[in-house]
Amino acid sequence: MTITPARALLRALLGMAASVGVAAAQVAQDRPYLDPSLPVERRIDDLLARMTLEEKVGQMLCLWQGKRAMTDSAGRFDPSRVSDWFRIGIGRIERPGEGHGARAEAEFTNAIQRWVKEHTRLGIPVLFHEEALHGLEGEQATSFPQAIALASTWNPDLVERVFTVAAAEARARGVEQVLAPVVDVARDPRWGRIEETYGEDPYLAARMGVAAVRGFQGGGTTVGPSHVIATLKHMTGHGQPESGTNVGPAPYGERALRDFFLPPFEAAITEAHAKSVMPSYNEVDGIPSHANRWLLHDVLRGEWGFDGVIVSDWFAISQLADLHHVAADRAEAARRALAAGVDIELPDVQAYGTFVDQVRQGRVAEAAVDTAVRRLLEAKFELGLFENSLVDPDAADRISGADSSRKLALDAARQAIILLKNDKGLLPLAADRLARVAVIGPHAAEVLLGGYSGGPRHTVSILEGIRARLGARAAVEYAEGTRITEDSTFTREPQPHMGGTRSHARWGADRVVLADRASNAQRRAAAVALARRSQVAIVVVGDNEMTTREAYAPNHLGDRDELGLPGEQEELVRAVLATGTPTVLVLIHGRPLSITGVVTQIPAILDGWYLGQETGTAVAEALFGDINPGGKLPVTVARQVGQLPMFYNRKPSARRGYLFDTTEPLFPFGYGLSYTTFAYANLRVTPARIGPPPRDRTSVSVDVTNTGKRTGDEVVQLYIRDAVSWATRPVAELRGFRRVSLQPGETRTVTFDVGPEHLAYHGPDMKRVVEPGRFDIMVGGSSTDLRSVALDVVAAP
Repeated sequence: MTITPARALLRALLGMAASVGVAAAQVAQDRPYLDPSLPVERRIDDLLARMTLEEKVGQMLCLWQGKRAMTDSAGRFDPSRVSDWFRIGIGRIERPGEGHGARAEAEFTNAIQRWVKEHTRLGIPVLFHEEALHGLEGEQATSFPQAIALASTWNPDLVERVFTVAAAEARARGVEQVLAPVVDVARDPRWGRIEETYGEDPYLAARMGVAAVRGFQGGGTTVGPSHVIATLKHMTGHGQPESGTNVGPAPYGERALRDFFLPPFEAAITEAHAKSVMPSYNEVDGIPSHANRWLLHDVLRGEWGFDGVIVSDWFAISQLADLHHVAADRAEAARRALAAGVDIELPDVQAYGTFVDQVRQGRVAEAAVDTAVRRLLEAKFELGLFENSLVDPDAADRISGADSSRKLALDAARQAIILLKNDKGLLPLAADRLARVAVIGPHAAEVLLGGYSGGPRHTVSILEGIRARLGARAAVEYAEGTRITEDSTFTREPQPHMGGTRSHARWGADRVVLADRASNAQRRAAAVALARRSQVAIVVVGDNEMTTREAYAPNHLGDRDELGLPGEQEELVRAVLATGTPTVLVLIHGRPLSITGVVTQIPAILDGWYLGQETGTAVAEALFGDINPGGKLPVTVARQVGQLPMFYNRKPSARRGYLFDTTEPLFPFGYGLSYTTFAYANLRVTPARIGPPPRDRTSVSVDVTNTGKRTGDEVVQLYIRDAVSWATRPVAELRGFRRVSLQPGETRTVTFDVGPEHLAYHGPDMKRVVEPGRFDIMVGGSSTDLRSVALDVVAAP
């Protein structure tokens, strides 16, 4: 007989008639789980022993769409509408901020926590989730640069500060866990979720991931009152799916998984003590991650010692039956996921709602349920929710989008901007010499934030930023130039949009309609006329949240089979260039763009990805030299889709060559120019020969000089190459980096510590090994601008 959630609910409720207690009973001395002076383990033991099977299973469930049935027309919590599982005691609630600003969300979570404490038998508090990929995804929250733009800063300290703010904004609203960061290693730019990642390199992703977790959770092993639980996503292989399409198989061997895809997860757990992990939708070697016990139990919990909570991705457990067909029905899917180690099902009651019946039928051991519930309760005890689950709505309102957070968002945007090209020093522009400036582009007058964005209190478009920077001295005119997609699928507001952001609605719209060519030809003609009467044309092109995004359903796609500018944007760029007006290209986008058709003609290119709420101010500062761009690419940019896969840490046998074309990328990993220049000298390794412990470490130093006339930031990058190895190794592997700011003429010695953790790989027995022999130690300003020195590793001193 197929067990349905409805039948499980019916049976569960038969035994619950007398289960509701009152608040006074909860503070009785005979309930040790309410005593904060006791060890957490004892409190869990006491509470677990009191729980019915239904109450245990309730902790393994979550509500998202289900919470909407419990709200009134104004979005407030309505106790008269609560669901059956909610009366028993639900474990978690997703996205309480939907439809709410900061104050209203805090009031909403407070109302639920009060009701749960007073009207459920045991008063177990709810744990609330939100998204926080680049700031809290909520109305009035601070929106920072998208994850891939944060990676372009190559500044983990900055990333930690960003997510410290995001955590504080979330916790102030009553949110205790965020489903971030994404530490997938992304090696396919066709994949629409690449913007959510920290790029193609496992070391860079690990450093950024560690920083993000420390920001979210705090620097220690516990989560403090202004912090939240971080959730590492998506373990694993998610970032290089078959065909570049979301949730596609990851056909990689164990060594590739261990050396390339798993290191960011391991580092964030062992170094930053991440307390939650989300498996990926995809399969690895035929086993979907949500049913992969080797991955979630043997490696994650066994080898790495992870003792936190494993949460499912949205609807992924049901997909074991519905998509992967490794389970006959949702009940079997639930069994497989629980056996693999998944503790709770997100976002709504589906497969795990069958556990009450399955336990009673002997198909699932109650001890397995207890193990998961113990971990879920531990998180709530450690967060202090049993003592204080309420928040201050006034404080939530004050902290959301505060001035200090705006300043940090601007600093992050400044550091993320990459200078890709600057022929004849066209940039920075001389503001005092300009009287007529053209700003052209489909979204230059609004702010694109990227996926998983909320609605920040403050936004600055590129048009607004340039006008504010130049003031009354110059006439700054705007032309749409071309339209990428029609926003009429989600709004009646006419295009082009002037000011503000529509990122959340655009990202969520299922239907994507490209603008028609005839209308775009008229827009292009108007832009050409504007460029002709201007002294400089600033052309803003790229993506929007429809053309690159998470493809989370067959009717909501976001991956693409080509890498160029979508729509007629390339035609726009060429038409503006043909006017002869000096032209600067500004790229605002989510995926690496192959702009091969225009890159040789454009004299100056700034790349920003999605730069967050302060986009316009940061771009204007870069254009007019108030800041000096210092970002570096966290991915390799291919010339065309036929070169894929394209990443810098390739194997020696890759890229033999093509007929009629090159295997070289358009822009290499780690690349980025500056308005100044830098010189490297005196690379040395001391000692140049290392062996077994305690003589297994060395120091790599290089002198870096600012040889130009402007203060600038350089990202000094350290790579290694294992000259001869038992298994093939990449031609280069990033193993260190440091962003330094240098005054004109200043020289600084940058030093890296190198040890076994940098030189090891997974050898014949899948254990980390440092093999004796020569290693090339390479340092420079990008993966292709390197100087080298040898390091010898010997088996014996």
